[in-house]
Amino acid sequence: MFTGIVTAKGRVRSISGTDVVRFEIEAPYDADGIAMGASIAHGGACLTVVEKENTDTGCWYAVEVSPETLRLTTLGELKQGSAVNLERALAIGEELGGHLVTGHVDGVGEVENRRMEGDWIVFTVKPPAALNKFIAKKGSITVDGVSLTVNDVTETSFDLMIIPHTAEVTTLGQLQAGHRVNLEVDLMARYAARLTEFSKDA
Repeated sequence: MFTGIVTAKGRVRSISGTDVVRFEIEAPYDADGIAMGASIAHGGACLTVVEKENTDTGCWYAVEVSPETLRLTTLGELKQGSAVNLERALAIGEELGGHLVTGHVDGVGEVENRRMEGDWIVFTVKPPAALNKFIAKKGSITVDGVSLTVNDVTETSFDLMIIPHTAEVTTLGQLQAGHRVNLEVDLMARYAARLTEFSKDA
């Protein structure tokens, strides 16, 4: 499990492979503190560490990405040198600063508009139609691995306000209209919708 609080902004060191694609990621972590097989969220998608090594500036580690994950997320759009939001898995006893996040991307949305309100960035995002019912005003959503509050919703889109700190320490500050983003809807909203479906059938 994760919280949607990004712990580092990593960089893609290399990409290789075809059927199973291997990403090597540079990150300001201590490799000795990362267990082999550990889960790390990359832009909101949970991936497993298969190799690691310390460097002078932190470490690099490798993850393997299946064709399905590449198809259902934006990870297939990453290139060597791309920045990516990283989050280590939540440890028992740590502060839950965002909301409960599984690291399973529900769909890919598109940034429709970016505008400024003072120092804050306001994004309008169009999600896949199937996710609209899970997105509520003042509810939580994960965008590229970042836990955010929904500021407004319409039938086809939702708005987010990004504080300067979040824009600086994550990749969200780089987003422009037309960019695609990984979305994970709130876990509680998903279960509430499922329970509602069963109550209708009863």
